[in-house]
Amino acid sequence: MQDENTSFWFPAKTYGFGWGLPVRWQGWLVLLVYAVLVSLGIVYLRARRDVVAFLLYVVGITMLLIVVIVAKGERPVAWRWGKK
Repeated sequence: MQDENTSFWFPAKTYGFGWGLPVRWQGWLVLLVYAVLVSLGIVYLRARRDVVAFLLYVVGITMLLIVVIVAKGERPVAWRWGKK
């Protein structure tokens, strides 16, 4: 886990490209809200049996999640092969 003084909510992955699990409570809250929104979409849209609406809903909230992660995450510059 990273130092609490960092302003990043989502650190860059140690291996590969992208972001790892959150290191701040704000990042965990974002993931929790995302999971709750997906769950609510499953319950509500499953009752309506509207597959297209559900897919659009999930794509929309996933895009919002990615925007938050890009804004509040460490910038992954290149593929990482571990700590140097």
